[in-house]
Amino acid sequence: MMHKFSRRNFLAAGATLVAAEAVAQTSQGAVPEAPATGAAVPPPPSQGRPYNPVVTLNGWSLPFRMKDGVKEFHLVAEPVEREMADGMAARLWGYNGTSTGPTIEAVEGDRVRIFVTNRLPEHTSVHWHGLILPSGMDGVGGLSHKGIPSGKTFAYEFDLVKSGTFMYHPHADEMVQMAMGMMGLFIVHPRDPAFMPVDRDFAFLLAAYDIDPGSHVPRVMEMTDFNLWTWNSRIFPDIDPLVVAKGDRVRVRVGNLTMTNHPIHMHGYDFKVTCTDGGWVPPEAAWPEVSIDIPVGAMRAYEFDAVHEGDWAIHCHKSHHTMNAMGHDIPTFIGASKDRLSQMIRRQQPEYMPMGTAGMADMGEMSMELPSNTVPMMAGWGPHGPLEMGGMFSVVKVREGIAPDDYADPGWYENPPGTEALEWTGDLPDPVRQISARTVLTPRPQGS
Repeated sequence: MMHKFSRRNFLAAGATLVAAEAVAQTSQGAVPEAPATGAAVPPPPSQGRPYNPVVTLNGWSLPFRMKDGVKEFHLVAEPVEREMADGMAARLWGYNGTSTGPTIEAVEGDRVRIFVTNRLPEHTSVHWHGLILPSGMDGVGGLSHKGIPSGKTFAYEFDLVKSGTFMYHPHADEMVQMAMGMMGLFIVHPRDPAFMPVDRDFAFLLAAYDIDPGSHVPRVMEMTDFNLWTWNSRIFPDIDPLVVAKGDRVRVRVGNLTMTNHPIHMHGYDFKVTCTDGGWVPPEAAWPEVSIDIPVGAMRAYEFDAVHEGDWAIHCHKSHHTMNAMGHDIPTFIGASKDRLSQMIRRQQPEYMPMGTAGMADMGEMSMELPSNTVPMMAGWGPHGPLEMGGMFSVVKVREGIAPDDYADPGWYENPPGTEALEWTGDLPDPVRQISARTVLTPRPQGS
C-alpha cells in the first residue's frame, strides 16, 4: 500500500527521529541528582531566563541544572509518607519525597529535559497536562511510549512553546497512581517578564482522598465518597496562609485533579480571571468573580490588587469540602431530644457526648478521643474561637508593611475599633415576618 509523503510529513518524521535520538543519548549520560527537599519560597533563578518564582502552598519548586543550553530536572516517582495535618499522615505515592510533587518552573522558549526515575512497585509514566509537545513525549503509557519499568529512568525532552499554568501526572494505571497522590504543578513563565507581572504568585493543586479513620492508605477504588479534601495534600488548619503586602498585585493559580468540580471562593475581594490551562485571557475579556469554579482536570488563575487589609477566608464553597474525615451515613438529629437517651448511655459509658441535636458546631469545641491517625471533622481556631472548618480552607492575610520576600505568618489581624461586629443591646426595629398559611414558625406557637 502506497502512502502519500509530503514535505510536512517528512519534516515531522525527521523531528521525531531527532528527538528520539536525543532522548536515547541523554538517558545514557549523567543524570542530575534528584532533590528531596526544597525551600517553600524559591529564590529567583541564578541561571537561565529571569522569572518571578511561584509560591506553592505547603510545597516547593524543583531545582534544575543547565547543560548545553537545556534545563534539566530529575523527578523520582516513589512511595512517600505525607503529613496531611498535625497527628495525621497518609502513605501515598509521589515525587521526590513529597505528594503533591514539587512544582516545575521554567520559561517560555526554554528547552527542558526531565529525567523520571521509577521507584514504584509497578510501571509508570508522566503526562505533561496542557503542554504542547511531540506525541512521543506526551506520557501516555502504551500510546506515547512504553511504560517506565520499576528501577528504570526515562528522559522527556521538549521545548516550552507557551506560557501558563499546567500540571503533570501519570497516564499509566492512572486510577491507582493519581488516587495515591501522584501529581504536581508545571509553571511556564512568560518569556517577557513585563507580561502580566505580579508581586506575589501563589499556586496549589486540589486533591481528594478516601482514608478510613485509623488507617493510612487511600481507598483507590473510590469514585465519589471521599472524606479528605486537600490543597497540595494538606488540610486546614495545616494549609499555609497566603501572606500578602497591602498594595501587592496577587495571582492565585488553582489546578484540579480530583473527581469533582470545586467552586473556590475568596472573601473580601472581587478578582479577574486571567488564565486557564488553555492560555492567558486577553485583558478585555477577563471577567470579574468572587468565586471561580475549577472543573475536573483543569486549572484557573485569577488576580487582584491587595487593597483591603485583614484576614480573608479562601475555601471551596462545597460545604462538605471544608470538613475532615466526613462520615456520610450519620443520621440527622436536629430537633430531636436526646436527653433521656444520653442518661441511659452514660450509665454504661460515662464519657458519652451527644452530638447533632442543635447542629454540628459543637464538634469544633469538643475534645474527644479519636482513632489513631485521624483528624477531627472540624478543626482550627481563630482569634475569636473555633473556625469550624477543615479540608479546603485557608486565609489570605493582607498586611501593611510586609517586605517583598516575607511570607511568614503575621498572626491574626486586629480589627480597628468600630469595624468589628459586636453584641447590640440598644433599641431594635420591630422584626417583620411573612404570614403565610403554607409556612409557620417551628415549633408551632401554643394555641395555633
